[in-house]
Amino acid sequence: MEPLTTNEINPTQNQARIKALDVIRGIALLGILLMNINGMGLPYSYSDPSVLGHTEGLNFYVWFANELFFEGTMRGLFTILFGAGVILLTTRLIHKGAGIFTADVYYRRMIWLLLFGLVNSWIFLWPGDILYAYGLFGLFLFPFRNLSVKNLLIIPAILISIGVVWDVYDYQKNKEIKTEAELALILKNTGATLDEKAEQAIAKWEEASPKKTPEQIKEYIEGMNGSYFDIMKHKAPKIQWMQTWFQYRYSAWDILSFMFLGMAFYKLRILHGERTIKFYLLLAVIGYAIGLSINYYEVSLITGSDYDPLHTYQAHQTYSIGRLFVTLGHIGLFMLFIKSGIIGFLQRSLAAVGRMALSNYLMHSIITSILFLGFGLYGQLERYELYYVVFSIWIFQLITSPIWLKHFYFGPFEWLWRSLTYGKKQVFKKS
Repeated sequence: MEPLTTNEINPTQNQARIKALDVIRGIALLGILLMNINGMGLPYSYSDPSVLGHTEGLNFYVWFANELFFEGTMRGLFTILFGAGVILLTTRLIHKGAGIFTADVYYRRMIWLLLFGLVNSWIFLWPGDILYAYGLFGLFLFPFRNLSVKNLLIIPAILISIGVVWDVYDYQKNKEIKTEAELALILKNTGATLDEKAEQAIAKWEEASPKKTPEQIKEYIEGMNGSYFDIMKHKAPKIQWMQTWFQYRYSAWDILSFMFLGMAFYKLRILHGERTIKFYLLLAVIGYAIGLSINYYEVSLITGSDYDPLHTYQAHQTYSIGRLFVTLGHIGLFMLFIKSGIIGFLQRSLAAVGRMALSNYLMHSIITSILFLGFGLYGQLERYELYYVVFSIWIFQLITSPIWLKHFYFGPFEWLWRSLTYGKKQVFKKS
């Protein structure tokens, strides 16, 4: 049998898909918006509600629930599914006889995904885009696809450990900086002339502290109310930072580690819904027991210190561990939901959302950019009011995704991505 060319290889059709993966992908896709909406609609307060005074009532409870259950976990779930998709894609291509062209298809797919991320950041103006990171770190995965499950689990354990050690180091470093800055400020208040080292200590702590003055907040909001190109210029430094230093400081341990977990979980058949109810129940109970305990400790540390920046760094030391276990808890819970077969219409809608994950994800950026930047609502809503937008988008996508897929094989951006990946125009509309 002669190897196929890339022009003879077609993407997966509906009947070959795995329903459980689609449903969980749909849940994760919608869940990501729970956290992203804070960055899309509010200044400087993604993780710190005190910046805008959101420390009481519904604003506080929304932040509290997100920190316990959703911060980093929906992204973690989405990333695990991405890693599983690597094994799914390459295995199916090999079975189709693609041979060496499997690598050709795979790397085209990653490079185009990275470019979609650039579009989402620079054109749709969402600095928190995840597609760029997926394309970037996805380039590393192909040579590891045939590793044993054991080795696929060892790699993320090492990566997560490195991230935790770095977080501990950052806390200790910032603790020293704050101490030096406080001593310098005491001297300054006595009227003493500060030397260069003392001035640098104050400047370093101001840079490390996420707290912003009302003037800085007002200035940032005003910067979001200009023309399209004014807003792009205003966001450019953040986007540039997110696509450079941020990737190597955080994403290597956050995203790449969970991609390897996804590859291992796919080989273990965890994500297919094929394990026992007891297995998924234990996964949910153990994951939530450990993860939520850690997350509650972190939240208590932050709120008990009245949102002191140093205590935020202290709480972040265990962030990766709490996030990991809560994500595992989510997998167990969602798999139990899928295996139960309850609320079938919702599961079918979630699966459709998951099959159109790229289009629906980009739609989040497009809708919120129009709403918050185009209509001038940026910084104007309370934290809890942002969730009126979230729930509206959820309802819209849960309704329209199944309808769309009745008439088309793919979402519009999935169709474009696959056409670019396979080097030919894909069949789009169903006859």
